[in-house]
Amino acid sequence: MPFKKLLLFVLISAQIASVICEASSAQSSGKTSGGARIRIESFGRTTDGKDVTLYDLTNANGLRAKVIDYGAILVSLEVPDRKGKLADIALGFDDLDSYIRRNPLFGATVGRYANRIANASFTLDGVEHKLTANAGKNHIHGGGKKRFDKVVWKGHPSRNEEGVCIQFTHLSEDGEEGFPGNLDCMVTYTLTNKNELKIIYKATTDKPTIINLTNHSYFNLAGAGNGDVLGHEVLINADLYTPAGEGLIPTGEIHSVKNRPLDFTEPKTIGLRIDQLKETRGYDHNYVLNKSNSPLDLASRVYDPTSGRIMEVYTTEPGMQFYTANGMRGLKGKGGEVYQRHYGFCLETQHFPDSPNKPHFPSTVLRPGREYNSVTIFKFSTKQEPPD
Repeated sequence: MPFKKLLLFVLISAQIASVICEASSAQSSGKTSGGARIRIESFGRTTDGKDVTLYDLTNANGLRAKVIDYGAILVSLEVPDRKGKLADIALGFDDLDSYIRRNPLFGATVGRYANRIANASFTLDGVEHKLTANAGKNHIHGGGKKRFDKVVWKGHPSRNEEGVCIQFTHLSEDGEEGFPGNLDCMVTYTLTNKNELKIIYKATTDKPTIINLTNHSYFNLAGAGNGDVLGHEVLINADLYTPAGEGLIPTGEIHSVKNRPLDFTEPKTIGLRIDQLKETRGYDHNYVLNKSNSPLDLASRVYDPTSGRIMEVYTTEPGMQFYTANGMRGLKGKGGEVYQRHYGFCLETQHFPDSPNKPHFPSTVLRPGREYNSVTIFKFSTKQEPPD
């Protein structure tokens, strides 16, 4: 190797080692304040021999997020309660094998198309495309083995003026799961010093295609595994929703939430009217978010009275699926905790389900020369107990 190249290699290696050692030393010392930090460690190996890396992000205030490059999955999110005590509020697993074999999309980056597409097919520019049918006759959450939560992304940790971040990139090849076009994707998690977890999605394609990305984290603001979420108070900034029929495929209609158990235009507990939803056994509905002239609008605010934690969700997306883990039964998660029905909730910011087959819904078409852009922010704070 020529001397100049060797010297450059040594200098770069030293810089990388310095960053990792600084982060590891800070983490082992137990510090939870001061400068933002990134720690990198192994999270195991896939069945086909690919190494999986965990990125441990800590912001200047001690909030902590852990993300792996398998599925670009958020595996942990530690935020303080009203007394300053940290707890992990994201449901998940301790080991890679569980994410591979039995994950109900805990923390997952979902794509190429989040939610459902009727009859696992759509027509674009006069050409019909057949997708993987993995929900009866329908398609859901990107399909099978090549869906985005089942592949190893490339991770690129960095820092910016907002905080610490990890950028994941992935090439979804033309024809995977039936989708047209080579799709270059980028998902960036930033843990900001404003106590936000910001997720930015970008993508480009070489053929006309469809795209709808989201994050499928299950949250419990009292702490993952710490009972159900029925006592959480929820506000959803939406006057309308998209009714669904068989297989939870939208009918194409758009209805008001008023006088329905779906109405969260004023804060209400999740459990207040959940028993009225017999068919879905809980909330599993797409809301049409109220939009303003701002690129980022408030989609939801959730408050847990027991811990005082508040989570606000802001997004550029037109819709959001509110889901309350209706089918979860005895699933063993992190720390040996067993997750039951309604032990978590999802706020999946998105375009509407089955949009490719509903021309009057906001379009999910991406064409060559254009860039897909989507931003969702989870912002955390606390509310103190009222005085006696």
